[in-house]
Amino acid sequence: MNPQDDGLKAIFKPESVAVIGASRTPGKVGHTLLRNLMECGFRGDVYPINPHAEEILGVKCYPSVLKVPGEIELAVIAVPAPIVLQVAEECGRKGVKALIVISAGFREIGREGAEREHRLLEIARRYGMRVQGPNCLGVIDTYTPLNLSFAPAMPRRGSIAFISQSGALGTAALDWAMGEGIGFSHFISLGNKADLNEVDFLEALGGDEAVKAIILYVESIEHGQRFMEVAGEVSRRKPIIVLKGGVSKAGSRAAGSHTGALVGSYTAYKAAFRKSGVLSTEGVEELFNYAVALTEQPLPRGEGIVIVTNAGGPGIVFTDLCERYGVKLARLSPETHRALREGLPPEAATGNPIDVLGDAKADRYRYALERVLADGHVHAAAVILTPQAMTESLGTARVIVEMGERFSEKPLMAVFMGGGEVEEAVRYLKEHGVPCFDFPEKAVRTLSALYTYARYLKRPVERPTRFEDVDIDRVREIIRRARGDRRVVLLPHEASEVVRAYGVEAPKMRVATSEAEAVNYAEELGYPVVLKIVSPDILHKTDIGGVVLNLSSAEEVRSAYRGIMARVSRHMPQARLYGVLVSKMVPQGREMIIGMSRDVQFGPLIMFGLGGIYVNFLRDVSFALAPLSRREAAEMIRETKAYTLLRGIRGEKPADLKALEEVILRVGQLSVDFPEILEMDINPLMVYEEGRGCIAVDVKITLGVG
Repeated sequence: MNPQDDGLKAIFKPESVAVIGASRTPGKVGHTLLRNLMECGFRGDVYPINPHAEEILGVKCYPSVLKVPGEIELAVIAVPAPIVLQVAEECGRKGVKALIVISAGFREIGREGAEREHRLLEIARRYGMRVQGPNCLGVIDTYTPLNLSFAPAMPRRGSIAFISQSGALGTAALDWAMGEGIGFSHFISLGNKADLNEVDFLEALGGDEAVKAIILYVESIEHGQRFMEVAGEVSRRKPIIVLKGGVSKAGSRAAGSHTGALVGSYTAYKAAFRKSGVLSTEGVEELFNYAVALTEQPLPRGEGIVIVTNAGGPGIVFTDLCERYGVKLARLSPETHRALREGLPPEAATGNPIDVLGDAKADRYRYALERVLADGHVHAAAVILTPQAMTESLGTARVIVEMGERFSEKPLMAVFMGGGEVEEAVRYLKEHGVPCFDFPEKAVRTLSALYTYARYLKRPVERPTRFEDVDIDRVREIIRRARGDRRVVLLPHEASEVVRAYGVEAPKMRVATSEAEAVNYAEELGYPVVLKIVSPDILHKTDIGGVVLNLSSAEEVRSAYRGIMARVSRHMPQARLYGVLVSKMVPQGREMIIGMSRDVQFGPLIMFGLGGIYVNFLRDVSFALAPLSRREAAEMIRETKAYTLLRGIRGEKPADLKALEEVILRVGQLSVDFPEILEMDINPLMVYEEGRGCIAVDVKITLGVG
């Protein structure tokens, strides 16, 4: 076992624990930690460390870990921050394998604290110790058992592991979940993540058979590539559900490309979660709803759910929500329809949703559920109950539990709307593993999560698509030349040459520095042509009149050249000018955009959408992280409204989707091969009819500083 495994094992399954800063005073951190450890049933050796006490809670105290006669695997530190480094040094000398540093006063307070945290990490690495925290609220393992946290009570044993970057949110959510009867295998407070982070704990919990689902609250993920690698492997074995805090911070940043301008603070995280099979949620309650459903219900084996309700309105609302969240309704077999018509009142609706009417008692629910769950077209069911005069809430709950046990391969959920009238029934359902919600939206979103995860597991593991017909050396030379010229923005003809080197078709072009040169190049390329200003300081050329299209004669070229230079001189007199680009006009096609913005944590984020001048306003775009598989490229196209246009409308022929997928893949490969490319846009990318390919009309590439 390597040192990292030893350190994590010492945190979860220690044979001996030292509580450094143990206190005799109830309510103090050191007292709570020791009390929780003593009361949780921990079977290892416990060593309170306090130089001013002989014993605490009936356990002998020691002035220092160095005075403890036995070995210490894990030390939890709850002393003032200035003392932590000395204590950590002593732990290292003692041979402690892991530290949980509860103490605050580190990076979160500024420069002085950051320096202290750096020195703590240096000490830990020198002695081969792993560190959880600092500034964290500890750890719970209900199977060891171990409680080194501030939790007011030990959670009941369960199969959900909870990792939280916020200690306060974590313990509050833990307390709420315990009130809901939710059990846990682990609770881990990350704190400042000086050493161990969410990826380390994901990796450890991924191999723990007691853990059936992992939920996380995170505000930042510093090691994005490793997160995707580990999460992608773990999520194939058990679901990972994430609530990301801080999704609205920063918003879209100022950027030189359309892609960069459209990337919000959460965009890359969503793409990373999707790529690695992680389910994302929008709130704490939803985090637990998903986890409970995924641990207590089977995954659906196919598409198609059925809704059984005693009220038409909620059934309609549920149906509408299914369409919104991508949950498909089942088409019942003729035999099931016949049985429902024969066994239910004439007024009952026997389609889907099935309305068993307001006077339905438990036996009518039973009849409907038995028939629909036996139907091979039905792979999941939702039962809606509103309390009315004849309603048997508890009896119906018992029927639902019984049906869930009989048809155990199909997920079953309930929506019991109301208050005191359904309280006992709701409790019965939850105690017997049937998720129950007070309103339809929570149920549908949870069902959608089950389907999303089931679909992910059915996907084959795909290798990213790579092309061999690329000229890496040519791109490297173009970038080297731009660096030598102290430019971070490639000139249009350079950017066009880069994408051509990666197999993307682009029009031929020349840079003219005089009217005469412009005319000569136009006649060499063949009319009609387009003229564009060439300047590393002018990113959006159209905005200042730096582009003139469809020029068909030498006189038009001369006039356009003079006009461009005059407008640029008037609007941006300080701009560096390299000349005017003369380019062959390309036939009109469907205008799309493909772009890339490099995310600090997760790497190249590829964008696809409707292109042209309206891209920033219509925002019909999709994102995915490179490297990409062909399936991912196809999904990017299908996610946009532009896909409808590309398939052909009102007699139009369909666009060349295969060629479009290939351009997306090639841009993804280019961005992976050249990390020095910070941003790029191909806008517009002209997409032609099936079999006629695509042309990158205008290409922008920005390099990172360095």
